[in-house]
Amino acid sequence: MGWKAAQKLINHWKVLRGDNVMIIRGKDKGETGVIKRVIRSQNRVIVEGKNLVKKHIKQGQGHEGGIFSVEAPLHASNVQVVDPVTGKPCKVGIKYLEDGSKVRVSRGTGASGSIIPRPEILKIRSTPRPTIVGPKDTPMDVVMEKTYDAKTGMGMPNL
Repeated sequence: MGWKAAQKLINHWKVLRGDNVMIIRGKDKGETGVIKRVIRSQNRVIVEGKNLVKKHIKQGQGHEGGIFSVEAPLHASNVQVVDPVTGKPCKVGIKYLEDGSKVRVSRGTGASGSIIPRPEILKIRSTPRPTIVGPKDTPMDVVMEKTYDAKTGMGMPNL
């Protein structure tokens, strides 16, 4: 784990990858950015272009060495989701609509109570579902074949 803060892992995460957040503590306090990565095992998030640190990388096969600026992880408690209406940081609550769907809403002092949309990046699959039949796929006529009749008991194996 490495960090003492990771001793109590967060069970119910309020921030998601792709959320627009404001940093509320640290050297980049007051700046907004998009969450690039969520590290659940350490209770940390990486915000795009924020909390930059210098990293010394040794030269090796296939890559150059030097001093690079990289984004360091922030603790999840140091960021808050930005309210889409007011543009201020807010707490996140959960609400069920009349049709039964679960949505995130902004709450807290100065919050509008509006729905926080789910980030579009989460809807994109990293590997698209296959559309063509592969060598290990079962043919459709075999899948649709009726092998057991409940009324007559035909197709039942002899046990």
